[in-house]
Amino acid sequence: MTKTLNPTCTLQDNRLNDVLRSCDGCTARSKAICADLTKEELSALNAISRRRQLRPGQPIISDQEQPEYFAIILSGTVKQTKVLPDGRQQIVGLLFPSDFVGWPFETHGSHHAEAATAVQLCSFPAQQFERLVRQHPGIQHHLFRYALSQLDAAQDWMLLLGRKTAREKVASLFTMIAKRSRGPDTCDFDSQGRERFALPLNRSDTADFLGLTLETVSRQFRVLKDNGVIRLDGPRMVTILDPAALDIAATSPFV
Repeated sequence: MTKTLNPTCTLQDNRLNDVLRSCDGCTARSKAICADLTKEELSALNAISRRRQLRPGQPIISDQEQPEYFAIILSGTVKQTKVLPDGRQQIVGLLFPSDFVGWPFETHGSHHAEAATAVQLCSFPAQQFERLVRQHPGIQHHLFRYALSQLDAAQDWMLLLGRKTAREKVASLFTMIAKRSRGPDTCDFDSQGRERFALPLNRSDTADFLGLTLETVSRQFRVLKDNGVIRLDGPRMVTILDPAALDIAATSPFV
């Protein structure tokens, strides 16, 4: 007896397979909130997604307005800032590929988020995304798990700001950026296989982020360079010459 195929089911299966193929080519997916979603959940998320390209300095989410969209970072770096009542600004976080930008179910963001470098996003309209989160427990679970990982990262950064020396802070920043920004567009290797990456912040923003003066940051850059730990190719490009020494500098106050 010949089995009759349901054309509607076939179309749905083909669409799911197309979604999986397109998402499988995403370099950020393995660590993003969509990493382990079911086919149906991934298809629902993909149906409302839109790619966005942002230039450095372009805002993503304001801490004063209801967000228009949330997003997963595909490439580039996003900086999060808080503005004090007197207008002073403090950089409070950096987000890298696979990180999620936004705070669902809030009337406005708790931070201001903007592109620190050229950024590519996979974005989702805010209201539609919140509706999906309510409908799909898997998306809700992964979003919750990501929020917990960000809490752990914030606690680690509090430790760095409160207890580490200037040398440890700068070395820790280099280590963190090298680890988090690894990808085809953000990190490469020189002819001798040494890791290179572009700093997403200028010296002034780096000082702000680390709670140091500009002079102190520049001095620590120079010390790490003179000690053969890193090489500086221009104001932003860093090559790690001695990864072990960089790790020691990030964890020991006596080097």
